[in-house]
Amino acid sequence: MTDKIYLDEAINELHSILDMVRWSVSRFNDAQLFYGHGTDNSWDEAVSLVMHGLHLPHDLLAQTGDGLFAAKLTCSEKEKVADLVLKRVQTRMPLPYITHEAWFCDLPFYVDERVLVPRSPFAELIKNRFAHYVTDEPAHILDMCTGGGCIAIALAHAFEHAQVDAVDISHDALEVADYNIQEYQLGHRVFPIHSDLFSSLEGQQYDLIVSNPPYVDEQDMDDLPDEFQHEPELALASGEDGLDLVQQMLEQAPLYLKENGWLLVEVGNSQVHMATRFPSLNVEWVELKHGGHGIFAVSKASLVSYFNGKEK
Repeated sequence: MTDKIYLDEAINELHSILDMVRWSVSRFNDAQLFYGHGTDNSWDEAVSLVMHGLHLPHDLLAQTGDGLFAAKLTCSEKEKVADLVLKRVQTRMPLPYITHEAWFCDLPFYVDERVLVPRSPFAELIKNRFAHYVTDEPAHILDMCTGGGCIAIALAHAFEHAQVDAVDISHDALEVADYNIQEYQLGHRVFPIHSDLFSSLEGQQYDLIVSNPPYVDEQDMDDLPDEFQHEPELALASGEDGLDLVQQMLEQAPLYLKENGWLLVEVGNSQVHMATRFPSLNVEWVELKHGGHGIFAVSKASLVSYFNGKEK
């Protein structure tokens, strides 16, 4: 069936919000889309898309219950939703790039194809204010490889008196980060900085360094679903085992950490390569209660001991 017929059917034969959600789910299932940029199934993806297309708050269903699904739609509303559904199917573009909105730590952010769609399990750690690692209120935090600034801004919300440096090598990404920083009126505490890792941070010392760097290895890059091809490769790939950038970060971090400082890094599936790349490095793998994996924590003392030992 052609897209034109699908579109005409949706506009002429469907009536309610529930009709549009059900129709969207069917189109997504038929196209065998991949979900992993804010939702993990076709129903939630369809609800998010329809609510956006109708300019309804994302949490309205929680307030109204399922009764909202019975609301009737105008032809122009059905046409707008149907156009969004077909764009999602035809382009395989992640939904947040279509809506220009993604949620992280219960906060909305602007996103486009200059940055990754936020989906890091760091959200759980931020909400817990890095319990077990941060005992005193941090004054100076670094978000390395900040992308659109979502982690940096969430850190600023969690630690209301901290300065957060939001560092990235991509000027394009920093433009998005700066937009989000200004939207949250945090320009006095969150600072976007262009830097190749620590190269522009000479003399800075941090209580906490957090990083969700590029960490996808060559094999996983080759196997990524089409949706990921819309994301900047610079923010995904990092060598054969995915740890090239992490290696540099671990080597340089001791110079920028305060004495009791911690470095926490997300490496995802490249966790399996860590022991080979860094034998005997004393890292603690974070146990995540709400899904996700591959975040390790390492103290300044452990980094100094490990790299000083390698030099001997």
